[in-house]
Amino acid sequence: MQRRDFLRGAAAGLLGGVGLTLGACAAATPPVAAPTAPGTAGATSAPGAQPPAQAQEKPAIEWQMATSWPESLRETIFGGAVVFSERLAALTGGKFKVTPEVAGKLAPGLQVLDVVSQGAVPMGHTASYYYVGKSPVTAFGTALPFGLNYQQQNAWLFAGGGLQQLQEFYAAKFNVIQFPAGNTGVQMGGWFRKEVNTVNDLQGLKMRIPGLGGQVMTKLGVTVQAIAGGEIFQALQTGAVDAAEWVGPYDDEKLGFNKVANFYYAPGWWEPGPTLEVEVNLDKWKELPAEYQEAVKTAAFEANTMMMAKYDALNQAALKTIVGGGVQLRTYSPEIMDAAETASFQLFDEFAAKDADFKKIFDGWKEFRTGVYSWNKVNEFSFVSHQYAKLT
Repeated sequence: MQRRDFLRGAAAGLLGGVGLTLGACAAATPPVAAPTAPGTAGATSAPGAQPPAQAQEKPAIEWQMATSWPESLRETIFGGAVVFSERLAALTGGKFKVTPEVAGKLAPGLQVLDVVSQGAVPMGHTASYYYVGKSPVTAFGTALPFGLNYQQQNAWLFAGGGLQQLQEFYAAKFNVIQFPAGNTGVQMGGWFRKEVNTVNDLQGLKMRIPGLGGQVMTKLGVTVQAIAGGEIFQALQTGAVDAAEWVGPYDDEKLGFNKVANFYYAPGWWEPGPTLEVEVNLDKWKELPAEYQEAVKTAAFEANTMMMAKYDALNQAALKTIVGGGVQLRTYSPEIMDAAETASFQLFDEFAAKDADFKKIFDGWKEFRTGVYSWNKVNEFSFVSHQYAKLT
């Protein structure tokens, strides 16, 4: 539902039901509307007639939200969960309150989907590609290497049938319904203790990188480790990993990576437009009043827009600070980029050959990617190529 449709429905007034107050993480049961007495507003009731039914209040619900993010990133990636919860409360007149909790409080950062699927926590905010070990299909909800940027990802999800396909899969596989609720844009290519100019330089390198990007790096000879965001600094500092990727300049500086690694690479070819998502336990979702469900969709849509805006506004200054502090900015060589792209599509073909769910979504996604690339080459690429060529 579009934002204007929801707001129009909300302005018309919420239909009533039996008042009900639920505790944290409790299920909300949709109220049954009372019969409406005949007559017009202000009319005098006949003796013995029932008074006109009054609008009943919607249930007061308080949920906790597990997230994959540290408190230090409240302005950006954790901020997506905050924006969502604040808008949801506003849209429901404070009746539906969700409290986002930092990674580790309700669940480890890489286990949010698990606790939501089980119903231990009703709602989460995470990156779906953390769970490719459960199914490679989850990668589509965040990003595929050499896939879609933020604009293209939204086009595929909201207008290309992608979200509907993923929601059907999540419902059947995890008993979860999810909504896009944030995006970081094209990410950086990671922090390295040494330069990497060739594929040979990657051999034996220990790197923190999740999702399918990690599996591609494995094909290129990297030893991949999955580490939650809040633990990356220590891993780099102690030498437990030689390299690590996270998001981009603002978040990376906040977490202090520029203090423990000297080389900062671009681009993050494995995450050209990674979507974050709000996940809701499907049983809990079905118990919500319809108006609350629409409020969830609208709040998630706003978080999806605002997170990207924040990153574009904040990253530019942060990058200047990082480079000004002595970090050496590098771009991946054509050799590494070409090898990574080849390995990526080999990996996709392997998944498609053995996983019918992956193939079903991948075939349409690939066709959409080809079409939107062709279109954007005509308009976007020709414009930015001309403009960016002037920058020094």
